[in-house]
Amino acid sequence: MRKRLLAAALLCGASLMGGESPISETIRIDSLVPVAMRDGVRLYADIYRPRRDGKFPVLVVRTPYGVQRDGVHETKIRFAQRGYAVVVQDVRGRYQSDGVWEPFRNEAQDGYDTIQWAAAQPWSNGKVATEGGSYLGHVQWRAASERPPSLVTAFPAVASTSIYHNWAYLGGAFRLSFNYGWGVVRMPARIMLPQYWHEAPYAPEELRYETILWTLPLGRADLASSNRAVQHFRDWMRHQSYDDYWRAISDEERFDRVQVPVHTWGGWFDIFLQGTINGFAGVRAQGATDKARRETKMTIGPWGHGASQKFGDIDFGASAMRSLFEREIRWYGHYLNGEDNGINREPPVEIFYMGINRWAYHEDWPVPGTRYTPFYLASGGSANSARGDGRLSGEKPAGAPSDTYAYDPNNPAPTTGGNNCCGAPTLAGPRDQRPVEARHDVLVYTSDILRDPVPVAGPVKLRLHASTDGRDTDWMAKLVDVFPTGYAMNVAEGALRARFRRGLDRMELLRPNEVYEFAVDLVGTANVFLPGHRIRVDVTSSNFPQFDRNPNTGEDLGVSERVRVARQTIFHTAEQPSHIVLPIVTLPGPDVASSSSGR
Repeated sequence: MRKRLLAAALLCGASLMGGESPISETIRIDSLVPVAMRDGVRLYADIYRPRRDGKFPVLVVRTPYGVQRDGVHETKIRFAQRGYAVVVQDVRGRYQSDGVWEPFRNEAQDGYDTIQWAAAQPWSNGKVATEGGSYLGHVQWRAASERPPSLVTAFPAVASTSIYHNWAYLGGAFRLSFNYGWGVVRMPARIMLPQYWHEAPYAPEELRYETILWTLPLGRADLASSNRAVQHFRDWMRHQSYDDYWRAISDEERFDRVQVPVHTWGGWFDIFLQGTINGFAGVRAQGATDKARRETKMTIGPWGHGASQKFGDIDFGASAMRSLFEREIRWYGHYLNGEDNGINREPPVEIFYMGINRWAYHEDWPVPGTRYTPFYLASGGSANSARGDGRLSGEKPAGAPSDTYAYDPNNPAPTTGGNNCCGAPTLAGPRDQRPVEARHDVLVYTSDILRDPVPVAGPVKLRLHASTDGRDTDWMAKLVDVFPTGYAMNVAEGALRARFRRGLDRMELLRPNEVYEFAVDLVGTANVFLPGHRIRVDVTSSNFPQFDRNPNTGEDLGVSERVRVARQTIFHTAEQPSHIVLPIVTLPGPDVASSSSGR
């Protein structure tokens, strides 16, 4: 075992800029420390801890991205300087750790074993918490559901709680650009590979993202990048419904086993927003102990996969920023060190309201007292594009009974912002939707100009009465805030593969031209639609390349070598009232009736 020592060049009691908590320790780093798993496989970790003798609370961080990755040292040093021992470990089959890399499959037991190992070390006081975001957050859920006795708390940031529901798929639609960029390009084997060569101008045409993601059959797209099959990528497509393959690694089946308070942290435009929300709500409702249910918390900002003031097109103001590190320091300080810093007494939900750019606390999620209010789709029969006559209002629909459009998989609606990230050749976040809304295959329903603010916070659902002339298709929807200038900002999005209308574990193809009611989950948001703005709903059948193109053939995912054009019909009558349900809340704090926003 190699050892390195690092002396902190700051005096005891000094503090960093930005109001961070005080530093009091010089530290040491022990590298390549072996940790034996129950099956004998050895995983390797770097350990950051105070240099002096003593026993310290421990933070366990497990990563597939390499313990030497840029940015790891700085954060872990800061924790160690504040009196924590930090175990940063390569997960099974990655970098220095032994074993075979199979994403998600070994994280529950390996996490349990690592936590218990850390608690037993001579420099540990026996109290362990977990830390990290994205995959590093997912592994925290996996371990917590195993109920390690030494685990005191967890802090999964921007993390999935169900690899099927809020990682690989959304509403049964395959997250193509993310799954390919992360699963095939960057993470096929032991080390993380660069993705830039798929985007570089000198890349051969056949290796560019915009070429590979059009591959048919999609199940062979991995060969275009690696010239060999990537088994986990193929498995994800082969298991296109929520079956036992996915249940085995779903934390949403196991919230009732979580015994400790959990702090989730996410962004309204993060790809794993659904995991942030479901993790909080799941433990609050089902946690194994009263303490877990009572003290679990959630923070959601106007971010993507990391906190920022500006994301996409929008600068949300200086108040939008939150320091994840400082929040963690307070959380771990209370639960690992017994500090009475008040964090346990704060309301459990802290969310950022876009539109007014303000944070607010709530006692639960969904927000108590939410009024679930339907807004109905209507038109004169020509809601195609923003130039059409689509209307959105609280009144039951009147006018033409339906709208139609043709969805051609060879000319899909392009991804424009939204909840995407990480190895994907698309831009995430709030983006102007007007270029997409100019398309004839996008139905656009817009409210009258608002006279009063409409504060929306919570889950958003679209109830769509629709038919298609094939055996399967997709329904894609967006909730949009239209500014007085015309700028159209997406605030929530959802997808439903039609064959999953009866449940994501129940595939059933359609009868052509039969009308069904489809429930499209737009996950959630917090946005105040201000006076002078308008509320808009966009409906179409593609969002490519964020999601794969449904070929409209009814074939299984990844096997179709052809596509067909689908004729889509959306109904909005008294008997078939297509509508979006908005969670309208009473916003705490100053009156916003006179607020304005422009762009």
